[in-house]
Amino acid sequence: MLTEINFDGIVGPSHNYAGLSLGNLASARNFGKVSRPRDAALQGLSKMRANLERGLAQGMFLPQRRPDEGWLHRLGASLAEAGPALRANALSASSMWAANAATVSPAPDTADGRCHLTAANLVTMPHRSHEWRETLCQLQLAFADTAHFAVHAPVPPPFGDEGAANHMRLCADHASPGVEVFVYGEAGGPFPARQHREASAAVARIHGLDPARTMLARQSGEAIAAGAFHNDVVAVANERVLFTHEQAFADREGLYAGLRDRLPEVEIVEVPASAVSLADAIASYLFNAQLVTLPSGEMALVLPGEAQETPAVWAWLEAHVAGNGPIRHLFVHDLRESMANGGGPACLRLRVVADPATVDPRFIATPEKLDGIEALVRAHWPEQIAVEDLASPALWRDCIAARAALCARLDLRELDRDFF
Repeated sequence: MLTEINFDGIVGPSHNYAGLSLGNLASARNFGKVSRPRDAALQGLSKMRANLERGLAQGMFLPQRRPDEGWLHRLGASLAEAGPALRANALSASSMWAANAATVSPAPDTADGRCHLTAANLVTMPHRSHEWRETLCQLQLAFADTAHFAVHAPVPPPFGDEGAANHMRLCADHASPGVEVFVYGEAGGPFPARQHREASAAVARIHGLDPARTMLARQSGEAIAAGAFHNDVVAVANERVLFTHEQAFADREGLYAGLRDRLPEVEIVEVPASAVSLADAIASYLFNAQLVTLPSGEMALVLPGEAQETPAVWAWLEAHVAGNGPIRHLFVHDLRESMANGGGPACLRLRVVADPATVDPRFIATPEKLDGIEALVRAHWPEQIAVEDLASPALWRDCIAARAALCARLDLRELDRDFF
């Protein structure tokens, strides 16, 4: 039976605040602060557990091997020889944000009736550009059933693709054919546009999507300049509902009209800038909440604590829930460690519509499995990391050993290797 499975990235033991992500305001603002990898991983696992308890299907991806010594060797450097900036790029735990792992088109949308997944190349940012090799391997393991899945290598550079964070799907229900919206940016202003139109169009072709039910929409320059480095910072879709900020898209009326033509039952919930400014939306990660359908059929938002702490955002949410809008429940979680590096609840997960029975069970979460992972994190993840600690050989060894223990715990030893 087709259902939506949220695959969360487990936060890796090298989680730190090296300020590597240009255009990500939280990442820049918290550069140099002390991170807490153990807390970060436990916060993410707590959200996964809560979604399981709500009756939602939950998967997971493993953190990648860090430091990435193979990548450094390709650059002619060792960890000891690399300068601070290059070393920080090799130690980034940014694969925790699984929304950037791949773009996913469910079986009802594709020409061959299989779920297609294309790994994102993430070429714009050095610290993320070397993720795709292991991401591709994890996707190939998790979705190895070729009768139901097709896993594709990334779109080649120079066309930047940052995955599902710039992709939305609207449909009557998850198992019905949908309208897929690919959101791209254009260069200009202080920050780079990470999602290229050419990459989005390529993924749509590779997935065999019906052009009549595929849309390309440009992200507004205002949103990018305000710090919306991915579309999912200002808009999110679930089944028939598009939840968006008024200033998310360059041609919002054209997008809305196109959606209504293709999916008459679409419901557009637009938050006006007069009620919630772009600055408040981005600081609170209101739209980077997980918009999900509960087993009851009602929709809920899984929100970071910052949304509740931002008066304009929380006032709008409470008024919406009190009215007759489609979002009926608000669930708040402490994800401060992820938020401080620029990633909210939706950044941590990749949505895959599939039959859970067709997925490698090693990647499917259960309460018992989460118990074991939490115990392992408490035993092996560093309590804290300061930026100067990134030069410590002891930290490098501890991070590699911690991840190896997780691979062994989940019987995924084939991931315990160098991918270069």
